[in-house]
Amino acid sequence: MIFADTSWFYALADRDDINHREAVRLMDQALTQGETFLTHNYILVETSALLHRRLGLPAAKRFLADAEAMTIHWVTKDEHRQAADQFRRRTTGRLSLVDVVSFLVMRHYGLGIYLGFDEDFNQEGFRCYVLPT
Repeated sequence: MIFADTSWFYALADRDDINHREAVRLMDQALTQGETFLTHNYILVETSALLHRRLGLPAAKRFLADAEAMTIHWVTKDEHRQAADQFRRRTTGRLSLVDVVSFLVMRHYGLGIYLGFDEDFNQEGFRCYVLPT
């Protein structure tokens, strides 16, 4: 199972995005290897809002329909509180609350690999999924 971030979802959807081709290649490779994808409901909200704003309503609707094929972790009240506490304690950086929730979810599932183009995951000790050599 691989964690899927907003940055990957957006790159998949936007053919003009600098990471689009790589996002598609990584998805194809992961699916070929039998991988499954995990995300959480905050990512669904963040991604659908971004797609709606930048690419239009049809792109957001398509994403939400496609997301049903993934494992979706529904953030609990306690997880939200824990992430919000961690977020409030941060004094630097550009991490969003959604990023902090993503790190909590990945640790909950014991995942170390993510699909995305957000370097903040690397700084938290996670590795980006790459094509095997």
